[in-house]
Amino acid sequence: MPEFSFELNEEQKSVRDWIHGFAQDVMRPAAAEWDEREETPWPIIQEAAKIGLYSLDFYAQQFFDPTGLGIPMTMEELFWGDAGIALSIVGTGLAAVGVLANGTEEQIGTWVPQMYGDANDVKVAAFCSSEPDAGSDVAAMRTRAVYDEAKDEWVLNGTKTWATNGGIASVHVVVAVVDPELGSKGHASFIIPPGTPGLSQGQKFQKHGIRASHTAEVVLEDVRVPGDCLLGGKAKLDERLARARERGAQSAAGAERVKNAAMATFEASRPAVGAMAVGTARAAYEEALEYAKTRTQFGRPIIDNQGVAFQLADMRTQIDAARLLVWRASWMAAAGRPFTAAEGSMSKLYASETAKKVTAQAIQILGGNGYTREYPVERMHRDSAIYTIFEGTSEIQRLVIARTLSGMPIR
Repeated sequence: MPEFSFELNEEQKSVRDWIHGFAQDVMRPAAAEWDEREETPWPIIQEAAKIGLYSLDFYAQQFFDPTGLGIPMTMEELFWGDAGIALSIVGTGLAAVGVLANGTEEQIGTWVPQMYGDANDVKVAAFCSSEPDAGSDVAAMRTRAVYDEAKDEWVLNGTKTWATNGGIASVHVVVAVVDPELGSKGHASFIIPPGTPGLSQGQKFQKHGIRASHTAEVVLEDVRVPGDCLLGGKAKLDERLARARERGAQSAAGAERVKNAAMATFEASRPAVGAMAVGTARAAYEEALEYAKTRTQFGRPIIDNQGVAFQLADMRTQIDAARLLVWRASWMAAAGRPFTAAEGSMSKLYASETAKKVTAQAIQILGGNGYTREYPVERMHRDSAIYTIFEGTSEIQRLVIARTLSGMPIR
C-alpha cells in the first residue's frame, strides 16, 4: 500500500506539466470560441488524441497510479484549462469507469477501447443514468430492461437525460431496471454497441455553463442487445438480485448495503469531480490575483487593499483545502481503504462549493470587467455551477455524509 505524500513524484510532475502545457497552449485559446458555439470541440479532442492525452492507455495509467493521484492531477490541470472543453475530453471516462466498475475482464477489453477510437478516428462514449423523473432519486428510474431468454437478448425501453455525449457517442452505457420490486437495488448496466437500432438522441440541452460539452437526452425504443452486453454477466446479476431480496426481507439497513450499478460508478468518480472543481477554482483565483496586482485605483494596485487581499487569501486557502480532501479520498480509494466517513462525498461537496464561491469572488475582484465575456472569470463562474449538481447534488452529498456518520436512515 503506497504511503500518503503531499509531494508528487518526478514522473507525476512531468505528466502534470505536460497536461498543463496542453491546457495552456491548446485549450485556453479556444475556450471562448467553443463556449459560444456550444458544440463538441472535435478538433481539440483530436489534438489530445494525437499526443496521447485522449486515449485508453493514458487514462489507464492514471487510473492505476498506486498513489491514487494520477486522475485528480489530470482533472485539475485539464479543468484549469477550460471546463467545457475538458469535459468533452474526459466525459468518455465516466462510461469507461462504469464498465471498469461493473464489467468482466472480457467486457472491459472489448468495449473500453471502442469508446476512445484512435487519433485518426476519434470516438466518445456516454454514461446514461439520470431520467426526467429520476435524478438524485435513482429509485424512481423507469427505463426497463427485459430479458428475452429465447434469443439471449435484453430489450431496453425508456428515456435518459443529462447524458454527456448522449446520442453522439459510439458506445452508450445505460443503467436500467431489471427488477422493479427491488427499487434501486434492481438496477443493472448495459452496453449499447455502436449503431444499435432503436437508440436515438432526444433533446440537446442549451446550458448555463460547460457549453462546449454535449449534453442530451437518449431515447431507447425496443433496443435489443446481446446477453453478453449486460455488464458483469447474468449469473452475477442473478446472484446479486437474490442477495438483495434476502436482505430486503431482513431490514432496510441490510438492504442499504447492497450497491446498485449507478452508485458504484458515482462512488468511484466523486473525488475526480472534486478535482475538476479545484481546477476551475484555481484558474479563477489566478486570474483574480494577477488582475489585483496590475489593476490600479487611487494610485495603487487594488491588492494593496485588505478587502481584496483578504479575499484572495481565503480563496487560496479554500482551494488548497479542497485539493487535500480530493487527494485524501483518491489515495484511500487506491489503497483499498473504505470511505468510513464518506470521504469521497466530502471531497466532492467541499471542492464543488469552493469552486462556486471562488469564481464568484473572482468576478467581484475584477468588478465590471469580471462581468463581461472579455475576461474568462465570467465563463468560469458559469461553468462552476455544474459541480454542485451533477454526479450527486451538494444536498445528496450531505445526506450521504450524514447517513455514513450517524448510521441512521436520514431523509
